Amino acid sequence: EVVAMGAAIQAGVLQGDVKDVVLLDVTPLSLGIETLGGVFTRLIDRNTTIPTKKGQVFSTADDNQSAVTISVYQGEREMASDNKHLGQFNLEGIAPAPRGVPQIEVTFDIDANGIVKVSAKDKATGKEQEIRIQASGGLEDSEIDRMVNDAEANAEEDKKRREAAETRNQGEALAHGAEKAIADLGDKADPDAKAEVEAGIAELKEALAGDDMEAISSTSAALSQSMMKMGEAAYQAEGDASVPTGEDGPSDDETVVDADFEEVDGAGDDQRK
Repeated sequence: EVVAMGAAIQAGVLQGDVKDVVLLDVTPLSLGIETLGGVFTRLIDRNTTIPTKKGQVFSTADDNQSAVTISVYQGEREMASDNKHLGQFNLEGIAPAPRGVPQIEVTFDIDANGIVKVSAKDKATGKEQEIRIQASGGLEDSEIDRMVNDAEANAEEDKKRREAAETRNQGEALAHGAEKAIADLGDKADPDAKAEVEAGIAELKEALAGDDMEAISSTSAALSQSMMKMGEAAYQAEGDASVPTGEDGPSDDETVVDADFEEVDGAGDDQRK
């Protein structure tokens, strides 16, 4: 009965007799790009009604990176290489900057005909590149079903692989950040705290050279603690140096007000390319 009703509605629409039924096209599979560690980062989820448009801000993985490659994939697997590659393009001319600083906005724009326009724009320079792709990627329904079933069958293993890639990404970023913190502090760094951080960096890099995710996680946690100690020591030293001799704190007629500060995360959606 339902099938017959659907066929009748479709016939009515084609003849112009039915005017209050809207037939909506959807994306057959998720669309996204490859990000650091080979991860498939979705921008358009499967079964999203088209036309649709969505953007997300990414950043660079290396210092002074002047170009990024935008590789577009379609599928439901967690790692990009397990999905269908639809195309790629380069965005060049990015201004030299430390990793994580450039703001690269990637936008997927799908029109009513299923044509996908993928663009990447460097917010600092305004430089932009794009590519146009057929949303279905030329896939038959049977192939789409196969890819969906394949993703379901490999969901648990894919989750582990993605988590491993993200753990490694975080470890590499932490090691880089620790080295930068030491360089920024210079002579202000407490020698003992600095030595502890340097040892932590070496241990983390050794773990990153292998495939033991627990080792990467534990050395990352230890390095984070060492960095906090180094920062606290530097802050304390700076505070001690700024207090005039004979003044240990506020006088009796001064009022000290405790205030809560809201941390503003301006790059919460950033991911590295």
